[in-house]
Amino acid sequence: MASQPNFIRAKPVVAPSRLPPGPNPTPQLPPKPAPAGEIRSVDWREMQDMGAMLAWDALAMWASEPNPFFESWYLLPALRGLDPDGRVRILRFEMGGDLAGIMPIVRQSRYYTRPIPHWAGWTHPNGFLGAPLVARGLERPFWRALLTWADAQGGLGLFLHLGELPLSGAVADALRDVLNEQGRNAALVGRKQHVMLQSDLSPEAYFEATVSGKKRKEYRRQANRMGELGALKFVRHEGEDDLSAWCEDFLKLEAAGWKGEAGSALACLPATTALWREALHGAAARGRLERLSMTLDGRPIAMLATFMTKPGAFMFKTAYDETLSAYSPGVLLQRENLAMLDMPGLGWVDSCADETHPMITHLWHERRPVGRVSIEIGGAVRRGLFGVMARRELGGAEFGI
Repeated sequence: MASQPNFIRAKPVVAPSRLPPGPNPTPQLPPKPAPAGEIRSVDWREMQDMGAMLAWDALAMWASEPNPFFESWYLLPALRGLDPDGRVRILRFEMGGDLAGIMPIVRQSRYYTRPIPHWAGWTHPNGFLGAPLVARGLERPFWRALLTWADAQGGLGLFLHLGELPLSGAVADALRDVLNEQGRNAALVGRKQHVMLQSDLSPEAYFEATVSGKKRKEYRRQANRMGELGALKFVRHEGEDDLSAWCEDFLKLEAAGWKGEAGSALACLPATTALWREALHGAAARGRLERLSMTLDGRPIAMLATFMTKPGAFMFKTAYDETLSAYSPGVLLQRENLAMLDMPGLGWVDSCADETHPMITHLWHERRPVGRVSIEIGGAVRRGLFGVMARRELGGAEFGI
C-alpha cells in the first residue's frame, strides 16, 4: 500500500463571526489581464511630428531585430520622395497605448507581372530589408495583431505579401509560431542569401581564412602599384563633421561609373538624391552612421556608408573610381573595412547584397537567409483563392516558411 503523503498542519481558521472588530479586509481582486496589442493604420505623413518620431526612435532602440530602412530617419525621406500621394500606410502596433511596432504597407493591384490585388509590405530598390520593427519580446503579439488587421480588410486584397523578410531570428520564428497556432497557410515564394560578416577572428586572421594566398598576394601587389600613383590613405568618419561634402563626393563618384550610365546611381533622380542626403544626416545625428574613404592624394577613390544598428550593422552604399579598376580599389576598401570585426558591441554586418555579388561574396563567407513570403488572409473564399494561386506558384512544393 502506498504511503500517505505528509501534510503540514495549518492553524485553525477563525470563523467570520469571531473576527475582531475593525475595518473590513481589502477584497483580493483578480489580476488585470495584460493589455491587448492592436494595429492602427495611419497616413505616413502623420508620423512626421516630433512626438511620433521620438516614440519611433525609442522603438528602434528596443527592437528585437534592427532594420535601419524602417527607422524614422530613413523611411520618412524615402516616403517623401517615392510616395508623395500617400498610398503607403504605416501600421502602428500599440501595446497599452505605447508604440511597439512599425511596418509600412500598401495595397497593390499587381503581383509582380500579374494583375492580382494584394496587400504588401512596402519596400523599394534602396530599402534592402523588409523586417518590421518590433519591441523585444512582443514579436508574437505583433504578428497576431497584424494578421487580425489583414483579415478584416475588405476589398480585393487576396493575400498578404512580405518581401525581403529575414527567415531566421526572433521575428521570423514568431511568425512561424503564429502561423502554426492559427493553422494559417503561408508560402515561401522566393529565397536568397544576404552576404554577412560575422566572426570571432581578428581582421587579419579572417582575411587569411577567407581569401587564398594567391589572391592576398595579388591584392598586396595592386595596393603597392596604386601607391606609386600618389599618397594612399584610409579615413574613417563618424558624426556629422564634413558630412555634406562627403555626401556630394560620393554622389559624383557613383554617378561617374556604370550606375550613372545605367541610370541607377543615386544622383540620377531627385528623390534618391534627397533620400541619400537626408538619411545620412539623420543617421549621423542619431549615432547610426559610419563612413569609410580611401583617398589618393586627398581625392576620394573609394567610399562606403554603413548604418550602425548594434548589435548589427548594414553596409548601405559603396562606390569607387572605375578608372582605377586595375588596382581593385573597392576590394582594398573592403579589406580595410574588416576592422569592423574589432568594434566593441558589434556582432555582425549585413552587406545588403546577395550571394551573386561579384566582389563581396568572395571576401565575406557568412550568409543570412532572406525571402519573399505570401500569407493567406480573410475568410474561406479568399483563403481558397490563395491556395490555388500559391500552389501554382510553388509548383507542387509544400506550404510553409
